[in-house]
Amino acid sequence: MKRILDSINDPEDIRHLDLPSLDILAQEIRKLIVETVSRTGGHLASSLGAVELTLAIHYVFNTPKDRLIWDVGHQAYAHKIITGRRDVFHTLRRKGGISGFPKREESVYDVFNVGHSSTSISAATGMAEARRIKGGNNKVVVVIGDGSMSAGMAFEGLNWAGDRKEDLVIILNDNEMSISPNVGALSSYLNRIMTGEAVTRMRTDIKTFLKSIPSIGGHMLNFSRQVEESLKAFFLPGALFEDLGFTYVGPLQGHRLDRLIKNLQNIKKMEGPVLVHVLTKKGKGYLYAEEEPLRFHGISSFCVETGQPEGGDACPAPITYTKMFGETLVRLARQDARIVAITAAMCDGTGLDQFARIFPDRFFDVGIAEQHGVTFAAGLAAEGMIPVVAIYSTFMQRAYDQIIHDVCLQNLHVVFCLDRGGFVGDDGATHHGVFDLSYLRAIPNMIVMAPKDENELQHMLKTAVECRGPVAVRYPRGSGRGVPLDDTLVPLEIGRGEILCEGSDLAIITIGATVDAALNAAEELGKEGISARVVNARFVKPLDGELICRTAKELKRIVIVEENVLMGGFGSAVLETLAGSGINDVQVRLLAIPDAFVEHATQQELRHIAGIDKDAILAAARELVKK
Repeated sequence: MKRILDSINDPEDIRHLDLPSLDILAQEIRKLIVETVSRTGGHLASSLGAVELTLAIHYVFNTPKDRLIWDVGHQAYAHKIITGRRDVFHTLRRKGGISGFPKREESVYDVFNVGHSSTSISAATGMAEARRIKGGNNKVVVVIGDGSMSAGMAFEGLNWAGDRKEDLVIILNDNEMSISPNVGALSSYLNRIMTGEAVTRMRTDIKTFLKSIPSIGGHMLNFSRQVEESLKAFFLPGALFEDLGFTYVGPLQGHRLDRLIKNLQNIKKMEGPVLVHVLTKKGKGYLYAEEEPLRFHGISSFCVETGQPEGGDACPAPITYTKMFGETLVRLARQDARIVAITAAMCDGTGLDQFARIFPDRFFDVGIAEQHGVTFAAGLAAEGMIPVVAIYSTFMQRAYDQIIHDVCLQNLHVVFCLDRGGFVGDDGATHHGVFDLSYLRAIPNMIVMAPKDENELQHMLKTAVECRGPVAVRYPRGSGRGVPLDDTLVPLEIGRGEILCEGSDLAIITIGATVDAALNAAEELGKEGISARVVNARFVKPLDGELICRTAKELKRIVIVEENVLMGGFGSAVLETLAGSGINDVQVRLLAIPDAFVEHATQQELRHIAGIDKDAILAAARELVKK
């Protein structure tokens, strides 16, 4: 039987469907999302919860003339499917395929690139002002989740939008609250009335009339507003948004297409900024995702029938860096009551779930508020605590000024643990943590280190909590190398690297995740008669200048490898050290990520594309020796 979805190539196609057909289409879209994500991995629960909302928005608004901006983009799979990407949806997050996030390069319906949270409202206000300047009449619509609304940037955008009074529709997709059928029906009914043309016109006419009454008109208008606000605060949770200058509508049931469409049709006719509060269920339509929305937020491939990860019976992988971090921090916290842990809405993702259970009074989840989290940590450090701030590398970029101004300038002992350092894989350019070595090493007082394996990570954490001043430990996504783990944690000497294997023809100087590739390359070079010394720098700052300069003088040929951007990173630090020591008779090949944003693929594929894997090291080493 032919699916309705097979005939949907553009949002215009859904605008001719009746409600029963739209309901069927919603289920077909859910089925396609589940089947696809089970193979490719991705953000499942959020996208399943936003299917009806997506259909209603495209049904009512004239996209792409009406601008639709998705915050983060975790919810946008249905949007991609109905905007001409159904036939390539199977390539989601794969090399050469479509992105897991809205992307302007993919479609005219993706009007703004996203990936980090809470950017949508600010972008929308810019589009609204551009519309005013150009004399346009299109609508600007934002879909933002309740988690993203916790970030300060979202409130900055709300504050601006409420003050400017330009036409703007912000849809708050709240998938954390639940709503009973009775309350939902009453709310939908009231809002259909309150957003209708007649009532909207009547409210405007009443205000105009009251203003016109001599002497007492202003007082009566203020009194009517107070009564209206009191009633809204009593019945509806929108007083905050009304105070910010928005017309609040909601909460609406997010899985009732009939009510969503009718309300959005009314809202489309309203003027000024409007906040629409929609309640949805994460994982809607797929039982396992409904029951475990956190696990199915961002998930790898899984079995649709069981909801379990694929390959579960295979040989277990080594411990992940994330888990190693979490377990080690618990060990350290048992020994030192000053240690506290901070994360930004990523407790499980950063491996702090065990810490949170064991030390609930010493664990802080600040929400999607990295800037606050870093300065909050600075306050703790100023009072003698040892705050460990666990945030993905790419998200730590959002708190750069706080790292400089509130931590490093005061030389406070804050430990930054940057998970997902380097390539993260399928999430793509917005999520690769490839800038941290560059942006951290430039800051005075900051110590920066990266472990070669999971065992070294636990020793680096010991080092980090015992040293003084700001310190960052950067480690990759995924499993470790499977090395033996030491029982006793020993702090490393600050700024000291190590020679992992000796060699007489050239040196491979590396750090972090690329150490394994360097060792494998050295082994293969040895079979070819080329003797390669492998140096694990351990520290980007302070760099072991003595070891590096001695190695350069002895071997005269160096390959430097890092999983960070070329500009200003570890390789730059090595070259600065050599230049500062007057060593200029050395042949150097610098392997790092080129000056370009790298798209999505597996980590292995990305390392090959960037030229920082074993094959690239071998090619550079052979060239140096031949030359």
